[in-house]
Amino acid sequence: QVQLVESGGGSVQSGGSLRLSCSASGHTYKTYCMGWFRQTPGKEREGVAFIDRDGGTLYADSVKGRFTISQDNAKNTVYLQMNNLKPEDTGMYYCAANSFTFCYWGAIFDYWGRGTQVTVSS
Repeated sequence: QVQLVESGGGSVQSGGSLRLSCSASGHTYKTYCMGWFRQTPGKEREGVAFIDRDGGTLYADSVKGRFTISQDNAKNTVYLQMNNLKPEDTGMYYCAANSFTFCYWGAIFDYWGRGTQVTVSS
């Protein structure tokens, strides 16, 4: 199977930056599409950014221009650079993966990490 471990969360003030990391291990050949999701209490989990093995990316409108997803295939690690953070970015951020050949909104993700908390204060 695939194991995903997130790191890099924390507390920052509005306008600050954080970089999240997601390290994949196990059957990483199954992790063609990697994504970041976030969830806050009372809200549905939402996709934030996706990246496929060829470097194709997708972003939620709410984070375009502020967040950047990237990857280091040699290290089986995906990153989410978050700049100009806003209080509404607060939530638990999850890394996920599936074996689709390309990423698309609404795709089902088979593997999930346990999450890392991001808190942005105003």
